[in-house]
This record gives sequence, structure tokens and C-alpha cells, in this order.
Amino acid sequence: MGQLTSKLGGSVPSEPRNGNFQVPTIVVPDMDRSASERQDSKTQLRRSSVYSTIDLVPQPQLYDAALTNRQMKTRPSLEVLRSSYGSQGDVAADKASGDVSALDIEEEDSKPQGKQPIRFGWVTGVTIRSMLNIWGVILFIRLTWITSRAGILLTLVILAMSVVVTSITALSISAIATNGKVISGGTYFVISRSLGPEMGAPIGLMYSFGNALASALNTMGFSEVVRDLMKDFGIVMVDSANDARIVGVITETVLLCIAVAGMEWESKAQYMFFVALMLSFVNYLVGTVIPPTIEKQAQGIFGYSGDIFVANLTPDWRGTNFFQLFAIFFPACTGILSGVNICGDLKDPATAIPKGTFAAIFFTTLSYVVIPVTAGACMLRDASGNISDMMVGNNTDGCVGLGCAHGWNFTKCTQLQNCQYGLSPSSKTMGQLSGYYYIIHAGIYAASLSSALGFLVSGPKIFQCLCRDKIYPYIGFFEKGYGKNNEPLRAYLLCYVIAMIFILIGQLNFTAALLSNFFLCSYSLINISCFYASTVNSPGWRPLFRFYSKWTALFGAVISVVLMFLFTWWAALITLTIICLLFIYVSVNKPKVNWGSSVQASTYNMALSSSVWLSGVEDHVKNFRPQCLVMTGPPNQRPALVDFVGSFTKKTCLMICGDIIMARDKQTRSANDTDMLLKWMNGRKVNSFYSSFPADSVRVGAKHLLQASGLGKLKPNTLVLGFKANWRESSPESIEDYINTIYDTFDANYCTCILRMMDGLDVSERLDSEVNQAFELDESDEDEDQKSPELTESAPADALPGEEDVTQEKTVFQSNQGKKSIDIYWIADDGGLILLIPYLITRRKRWRRTKIRVFIVGDEQNMEESRKEMITLLKNFRLDCSSVVVITDSERCPTPKNLSRFVDSVAPFRLHGEQQDVHSVNETTQSAPRKISDKEFEAFRYQSEGIVRLNEIIRKNSQQAALALVSLPVPHRDCSSALYMAWMDTLTCGLHCPVVLIRGNQQNVFTFYCQ
Repeated sequence: MGQLTSKLGGSVPSEPRNGNFQVPTIVVPDMDRSASERQDSKTQLRRSSVYSTIDLVPQPQLYDAALTNRQMKTRPSLEVLRSSYGSQGDVAADKASGDVSALDIEEEDSKPQGKQPIRFGWVTGVTIRSMLNIWGVILFIRLTWITSRAGILLTLVILAMSVVVTSITALSISAIATNGKVISGGTYFVISRSLGPEMGAPIGLMYSFGNALASALNTMGFSEVVRDLMKDFGIVMVDSANDARIVGVITETVLLCIAVAGMEWESKAQYMFFVALMLSFVNYLVGTVIPPTIEKQAQGIFGYSGDIFVANLTPDWRGTNFFQLFAIFFPACTGILSGVNICGDLKDPATAIPKGTFAAIFFTTLSYVVIPVTAGACMLRDASGNISDMMVGNNTDGCVGLGCAHGWNFTKCTQLQNCQYGLSPSSKTMGQLSGYYYIIHAGIYAASLSSALGFLVSGPKIFQCLCRDKIYPYIGFFEKGYGKNNEPLRAYLLCYVIAMIFILIGQLNFTAALLSNFFLCSYSLINISCFYASTVNSPGWRPLFRFYSKWTALFGAVISVVLMFLFTWWAALITLTIICLLFIYVSVNKPKVNWGSSVQASTYNMALSSSVWLSGVEDHVKNFRPQCLVMTGPPNQRPALVDFVGSFTKKTCLMICGDIIMARDKQTRSANDTDMLLKWMNGRKVNSFYSSFPADSVRVGAKHLLQASGLGKLKPNTLVLGFKANWRESSPESIEDYINTIYDTFDANYCTCILRMMDGLDVSERLDSEVNQAFELDESDEDEDQKSPELTESAPADALPGEEDVTQEKTVFQSNQGKKSIDIYWIADDGGLILLIPYLITRRKRWRRTKIRVFIVGDEQNMEESRKEMITLLKNFRLDCSSVVVITDSERCPTPKNLSRFVDSVAPFRLHGEQQDVHSVNETTQSAPRKISDKEFEAFRYQSEGIVRLNEIIRKNSQQAALALVSLPVPHRDCSSALYMAWMDTLTCGLHCPVVLIRGNQQNVFTFYCQ
């Protein structure tokens, strides 16, 4: 007997429940328990709840979808919780069903784990890495050159505009990165999980390619600086261009070896580069305050001077313009996503990405501000470098320029525009300003190599994530990872090959323009992702980073696209064209992924808003659509019924497949049946909802589905049934239930369609025989010649994922009908539904060439007038009808053979002998479904003979038709179920083509007029 231990240490005996169950012992720990009692706080957090030993308290493992199947925990189902009370037997049963208890989790945690992969914090993983990628070759060899042309003020404006774009993007990426756990894949992962695969996959592919180009460009910049240094020492291997290629190939190969060695070695290399950059910055700043020598003055360096600073404030374009200089500078800001790109290697991406990215932006912006200001305050725009240009005495005759005030005459080289030194012509300004020239080279090497290495590592990791999602074909080979950090070695080699190709080509201008556009396009889509997610008001959008705004994100997206065209319009067009082509490919192929993207949330919002708006709009005859509730049961068991309705509702009307689960079928249904049936419909390309309902009878289930299915105006107005072909062998109760379902549809003022196929609709027995043919009698040989073209051989290519043994039946509605006819027997005017459905069917490609024939009832005297009247009516309805046939012999008596067959079909359901008196009839009606009395049979003899005769006419005219549609008779309330069933059977028998009995709700579905 279990006991309940109280906080005070006492025990309270528990009482038995139901004679067999015991309340489990629940130990409530004291608030002041010792440290030894609190040795494992994780275990305390993972204990079972007080309700049951298998009812778990909240645990992170239950929500972490990134865990493997072995690590992933599941909750006990509600059925298990209701049927158990925590006994060991119940726990064992729960384990068998896939659920776990708290004890299982503790045992899993106690198992020894292997060596953990290397993980980085926000400083080493994001800040330093981003700073190294932002500090590139442009910082050392182009920033002072831009300052000489744009001036200090406009250079700071260029810097401010770049920082605005990057800061807004950083705000957006921080919001997205903190809205859930970012696993790996960097920019691709963020965009694809926010905007879906249609936008994420193209950007992922292009961004991976862009990283390979960026690695090549930085390596080429490094190789050119090394080549120039070799020239200074008189070293030439081949020639200028090939020397740069050789150095670039060797450098890229070394960087590949570092990347392949693993993230730990790559991180150590980045630390070395960072130290070299810091030394070069210190060397530069120290050099600006050291009094200049005569040699430096000849190069235009005079230390900090107010007049030099003022002169360099304003621009001197010299053949350039603002946006050209902006385009040259902007690639220096493309490293802000470096930390995001290795998010899978961060300890806590949600914290590291915001902190590290903004820290990197702040420090790099500070350096970008300091260098133009200090260089512009210390150095002239033009200088000769010739010591002989120093003026002697105070003679300034013929001297032009600011150098005159400092005792130097640079007029000659300024006028000839051949000055070799100064801010404007020289790319070595930072080295000349620094304390020791060659230390700046170490900074240039560190900046270029760190950026090249960072891009070489980032691109393959993004590409690896893209390959794992299997959105594009033929790239799955590169998804494999190696080592504890899951290094994408194959993707490294691919990136290396791409970079090597562009290093050998050596054309920088074209690739640099494309590269800037790739990054700007990525920034734009990141901002769109943040704006979109904020706008759709999805409950799943809950970022921990709060310092963002959807309007700043929208501004960042717009300004990024504008800058793409202002920088290089042709590169922007190329970039957008590639993205559009990749977008179209993904949209057409529709990858089977579900990432809970903002597009899904937006679609839901639009659907909800549209549904609410439609609820307030009155119905109009022009917008009438047959919105069908199709009583299919499990849809894969009646594919012809599904295909028939899908042929006129796809992308046009509402379709709901209703499945009434009877009590005898509940035990055979599993929880996964709904998903399996939806996959079956998707594989068949049927646009339909699926709704199941447990009921005791078809009538009760259909009534509830008709009332409860749909939303607002998106509710069924048409019930579609399959014909009950086995009605003669069925019980009277089953027939009564089926017919009363039709009667209920009439009473509810719904339209009704009943489909009959000669081979029947239910293929469940055929499917079972295909799965297990060894245990069935082989009757295919003798039935082969009797098969109709309605149901042809199975199509194994349509087998469901994971259901290889289940095949899709191909029906007549999936076949090309050629120039066959669709015959409409418009016997009774029900509002025109019998005309509308064939028109919708002929809009489908497989039925487009079929011809519509309309048969109406008339007399021989007015036959031509009736025909012209019908033709006019169809023209007013704007329906294309090949012919109108007037039936003039419908009142002729049917042949005795056919009439005898009808009488024989209802004979088992008629009353005989002493059952004819009224008292017996009433007793029979109360005890069982009503049978047909002689009085009733005689009362409806005229209608019965007319139906037999109409069947003869249909069989005579429509044997070769693709589809026949006949007006469904509406019986009198006194008509028994069996008699009405016989009418429908007689009306549709003897045809090889599908036959549809249709009855509208007596309201117009067509109009002559446009209003």
C-alpha cells in the first residue's frame, strides 16, 4: 500500500481505489533539504507530475524537434493517461506505444556521451569573425582613395548609409534568430524558415555561390598586394598577371587546408589575423602623431593640420561620382552575417548573434570613421614625393595649392595630373602614414586572408544545409558532414574549385559587381522576412530581441533594392533574373517541406479575412458554385467518386470528402489514417478537404456533416453520393438509411448528385487482393473480358510515400475522352445544375474535346419549336452545345421484358396476402422499414413505367457516351424507400459509361444578364 509522505515528515496511509489500484507514493521534498538531497536539480525538474507516474511535468526534450529519434521524448497519449494510473504494467504498455516516463529520461541522461563538438561564444564566434570579414582589403587600399575624391564629409555620409543598411539588417536578423533555435545554415536557414523554400532556396544557392566569389576576390586582392611587394624587391616569376594567379592558387589551397582541419584550427588562424590587424591599426595611429620627416613631407604628409583637414572636407570627384564610390566601398560592409553563417557552431545563437553582430558593427564603424578623418587631416590630395620640390625662403611665386603654405611646391605634378603620392593617386597611403611601412602589409594580409577564410568556411556550411533540405536535384552528394563538427568537406572542395576558377580568370570588376548585388539582395530578403513575420501576426512570432521595427525592416528592404540598381543596374538585373528562375523552379516542383513559414501564416490570415468578408456578402446567381460534400468513406476506397467531383471542383469549388465511421469500423481505424488519406489525395492531385465523423448510421453522419462542415460561405450546398449497387442484397434498414439520407438532403434544400459506375465504386476489395494476392482465388482471367474502361490497371508510380504496396486506381475521369459526348437528359428543370456541372468538366484538359448533347422531353407536334427554344436558352446561358435532341416517344409503353425486370427487382420488397390490410401495413411499418403495398405500387405505376421507358431511351442513345447525366426524380413522401431505390436502379442500369443522377435545389444557377 502506497503512502503519502508530507512535508512535516509524517505519513498518511493511502486508500485503495477500485479494489486494485493504489495511489503511488509521492515524496514532497522539504524546503530546507540538505545539499546531498539536492545533488541533481535536473532530476527534480524531470520527475513525474503529482497526477500520475507517467504524466510528465514540462520538459525541454518534449519540445526540441532537432533531437534525434532516440533522444526525442514523447508524451503519453490521452488514451493511455485515461486507461492507466501509473502502474508498472501501464508504464510498460506506454513504452510499447512509444511514450516515455520520467524514469526513462533520467536513464537516458545518465548514459555517457561522446566528445562534444567545438562551440563558440558571442565574442570569438560572432564579434571577431564579423570584424575580420568586414575589415577587408578596401580598408587599407581603397578607403583613403575614396576620401580623396568624395571628401571627408561625403565619405562619412557613404559610411553612414552603409551602416544604416547593415544595422537595419542586423536588427532584422537578430529578431529572426531569437525567434526560435537556429540550428545551422546561416542566412539560408533564416530566410527559408521565414519566407518558405520558394524564396529561401534561391537565396541559399546564390549566397553560397557569393561566398565562394568573396573568398576568391579577397584572395586575389591579397595576391596582388604580394605581387607588388615582390616587384619592390625585384622578384618576378612569370609576369605581372600570372604572378598574381600563382600566389592566389597557393593561398587558396592553404586556406582550404585550414578549413578542412576543422573549426578549431580555423578559429586559431582567425585569432592570429585579428592580432595582426590590431598591430597594424596601432602602427597607423602612432604614425599619424609622429612628426613627419622630410621624405614624408615630400609625400604630402604634414601631421595634423587644420587647413589640410578643411581642404579635404569637400569632394574632388576626378571623373567619379557619389554612387560609384559608394559601390566601391559597400563590399567592405558585407561581413555582418559571418556569425550567422556559422550559427550551428555557436553555443547560444539566440544570444550570440545580436550581441556579437552589433559589437562588430560598432567597432568596425569606429575604425572606418577614424581612418578618413585622420588621413584627411594629415595628408594632401596630391604630392610629388620629390624632395627638390621643397621651397627655399618665402618665395611662393608660381606656387599653386595647399602645399605652398607648408613650404612645398607640388604645382607641376598637380597641373600635369601625374602626382605619385598623396591621398588621391596612391593606394599605399596607410602604409606611408604609419609608423613602420611593412607592418601595414601585415594588416593587409590579415584582412584579406581572414575574409577569404571566413567566406570559404561560411559558404559550404550554408550549401550543406541547402543540400540536406533536398529542394534542388543533383546536389545531395554535398550534404554529408564529417567529424564532431559535421564539417562539409565535400562542399569545401566545391567552394574551392569555384574560387579557383575565378582566381585563374582574374576579372574582378564583373564578379565584384555581382557580389555586391548578391549580398544586397540577401539583406533585402532578410528585412522582408522580418517585416513579413511581424505583419502577419502569427502566434509563433515571439522574438526575444525586441529592439526592431517592421517599418525599419521594410525601409531596409527597399533601400537595399534601390542600391542594387544604383550601384550596377545590369548586375542587379542579372541577380534578380537568376532569383526569379530559381523561384519558379521551386514553386513548380513544390518541395514537401513544412517549416511554419510566414507565408503560411499570411495565407491563413488572408483565408480567414476573406471568409469573414464573404459572410457579409449576399449570394448571387453569377457566383454560384457547386460546393460538394462527397460521401466517399475513406477516399482511397472510392477513387472514381473522388475523381468525378474533383473534375469539376478543382481550383473552382469547395470539395469535402466525408467519411462516416461506423461503430464496427472504429477498431480498424488508426490515428494515422487521416494523414495517410490526405497524402493519398495530394498524390492524386485532388484539391479537397477531408472530414470524418463517428456515427451509428450513414443518415445521422451525413446530416451532421452537412450541418457542421464548412465555414461561412464556404459550406457545402451539394451532397454527392455513390450509388448503392448492392441494394437488392442489403437489409431493408440499410436501404431505408440510404434513401432517408437523400430525403434529408431534399428537405434541407441541398442539391444532390448520385454517381453510378458499372463496375461499382468501392475498390477496397481489389486493393486488398493486390496487397495479398497469394491468399485470394484467381478470378482475373474469367473477368478480364468483362472489364469496362472505367477502371483500368493500377498505377504504381502514384504510390504513397511509405505506402509502396498501396497503388492508385486510375479511373475514367483521369483518361483523355477524345471526341466522345457528354449526354445530358434534362427531364426536369431544377435550376440548371445539370448543365453547369458538364460545363465545368469540359474546362478540364482531358474533357475539353468532348461534345455536349442535351436531351429534352417534348411532343412530336412541337418538336422543332421546343428544340429552337432550348437552343436559344443555351445560347443565353453562353453554353457551347453541339446538339439538342427532343425525345418525343417518352410516353410510349416500355417493352414487356424491361417492365418485367423492374417488377422482379421490387418483388422481394412487396407486401403479400394478409399483409395488405391497413392494420397489418401499419404494424409492418412500425416494426420494420415500410415495404411496397399493392396500392402504392399501382399509385406509382405511371412513374415506374415512365422511368423504365426513359432507361430504354438512354441506353439507345448513350452507349458510346463518355458520361451521362440524368435528372434525379424527386419522390412523393408516400413513396417507399425500396420503390425509390428501384427507380434509380432502373434509370441508370445497362450503361457502360458513368451515369450521374442530378437534382438541383430548384434555384437558378444561370442567368441571362450581367448584373
